[in-house]
Amino acid sequence: MLSFLATVARPALFALDPETSHRLAVRVLSMMPVAAPETDAPVLAVRAFGLDFPNPIGLAAGFDKNAEAVDGAFSLGFGFVEVGTMTPRPQPGNRRPRLFRLVRDEAVINRFGFNNEGHAAGVARLARRGNRPGLVGVNIGANKDTKDRVADYVAGIRAFAPYAAYFTVNVSSPNTPGLRDLQHAAALDELLARVIEMRDSVAEAHGRRPVLLKIAPDLTLPELDALVAVTRRRGIDGLIVSNTTVTRPPGLVETDVGQEAGGLSGKPLFPLATAMLAATYQRVEGAFPLIGGGGIDSAEAAWTKITAGATLLQLYTGLVYKGPNLVHDIKAGLCERLAREGLDSLLPVVGRNAADLALKA
Repeated sequence: MLSFLATVARPALFALDPETSHRLAVRVLSMMPVAAPETDAPVLAVRAFGLDFPNPIGLAAGFDKNAEAVDGAFSLGFGFVEVGTMTPRPQPGNRRPRLFRLVRDEAVINRFGFNNEGHAAGVARLARRGNRPGLVGVNIGANKDTKDRVADYVAGIRAFAPYAAYFTVNVSSPNTPGLRDLQHAAALDELLARVIEMRDSVAEAHGRRPVLLKIAPDLTLPELDALVAVTRRRGIDGLIVSNTTVTRPPGLVETDVGQEAGGLSGKPLFPLATAMLAATYQRVEGAFPLIGGGGIDSAEAAWTKITAGATLLQLYTGLVYKGPNLVHDIKAGLCERLAREGLDSLLPVVGRNAADLALKA
């Protein structure tokens, strides 16, 4: 079915408006029969955050907002899947249209605004998975109209602790007014303190869950310095670098669509996100691993992210343009590259080009 959609049905999917196509893709994956995960090459195995990943390629949050298609996503070959962003109460998000394709740029702009069905629906779906294999991260956020944003994140830890392999605290979406302010040092310090306090309080019952922070690629280097200092002081388990960008890199072909408000993802994001990843790697100094995202659409792009400092990777928009075989193609390409270099693991590659790739002041 997936191969069919990738070839014959792709023109039909692109004839639909982007959000309808997205919903159809989630629906198709949710109907896939549950199958045992494929066996990955041992050289692709990664241990990070105290977890064992069969391969480093993850599905980024934003595709499966409500945990509807987790097992279908694993059938594409992902080593881990992140669902969400989920907020305590359901919310519709921003008005449609709110998803736009920049086809010639192989990019997407979205301004969804954390549209999701809320914690209760997500918890129910993850509970029904039972003990099926696969590492599932839960991306948590705050309701737009909440009076206490930090409390919403804390509620996410409490609700999903029995089911999440790890948590991602999303403070970097550009589509909820004021949310990115939580990346500033004082606000971030309070947020992480309360989130980690809740994580630790439920650890005896459910096990210790790694807490990651997802950041924007649009931070200045002084802002990044301050953010990394807070995360290291608070003992965060890792960072995801990065979310979408509100900037519009030079060279966009689809200039009319490019003027739409929202976060840009896909190929044009790759240089900025990779430079921010490398700069973050330098500042973290090995204190915790990084997940690299933004514009990954090939094995070469994946390799570059790893050399910039990523221990793990996430992608989403690349699937829109490269199709469901992308994950297998990336894994095959990484295996070939490792064989050429005589390596039996990705670990020696992590960050080796960070100094050259890092964002400069």
